[in-house]
Amino acid sequence: MAKKCEICGKGPVFGHNVSHANNKTRKVWYPNLHKVKAIQEGRTVKVKICTRCLRSGAITKAA
Repeated sequence: MAKKCEICGKGPVFGHNVSHANNKTRKVWYPNLHKVKAIQEGRTVKVKICTRCLRSGAITKAA
């Protein structure tokens, strides 16, 4: 199960948690994905899209 937006391709971002003592541990930030029924090419399909694509109207939600 890929944690990637099917519309814009936004995926996980890697970095470090940095403590006050400057200790660094690995950290992953995941996109805010939602499973939505959408209309694509005249068919109703389930897609995983990020909330930015959902809010911007990149897809048409199915009834």
